[in-house]
Amino acid sequence: MIRAILPVLFLLMVSLVHAQSIEELEKRNGFKGIQLGAVADSVKGSKMKKEFKEKDVYPAKLYSVEHTDYEKIGEVKVKDIEMKAYKDLIYEITVTTEKDPRLMKALESLYGKADYDMKNQLYFWKSDRIMLRFKATGKHELILEYTSPVVRNMMKEDKEKKVNDIANDF
Repeated sequence: MIRAILPVLFLLMVSLVHAQSIEELEKRNGFKGIQLGAVADSVKGSKMKKEFKEKDVYPAKLYSVEHTDYEKIGEVKVKDIEMKAYKDLIYEITVTTEKDPRLMKALESLYGKADYDMKNQLYFWKSDRIMLRFKATGKHELILEYTSPVVRNMMKEDKEKKVNDIANDF
């Protein structure tokens, strides 16, 4: 009887630890002071680089961020930070850092074990409100990409609304 209960308890403990880790990712909702869903102009050191169409459909803006608060993650140097915004709401944050294996260890200690996408060769953590992708680019850089499914869904709904408006205009 006890042998049957122990594996069930172990699986329950593992799932609870994983759920708490995703909650931590949702609580942070971005990188340091840069929050997904926040107004892009409110981020310290943000400068608009250009306007563009995301997936050739959605009007968006690309921002660069340069501020002393975001220069390092512990001892690891941050090389570049970019944000993408739709209707001035941040839906993607891309952080490029020096390659350092301690970053992955730190992320897993905060958010739990990552899932691996073999096709795109990246690790990721995902919930309904946020997705964090972690991958190496070249020999000397790592990229952390925070994405907001909430704002992306808003983009899709706006597109569908425009199509419906056109259809109703016939």
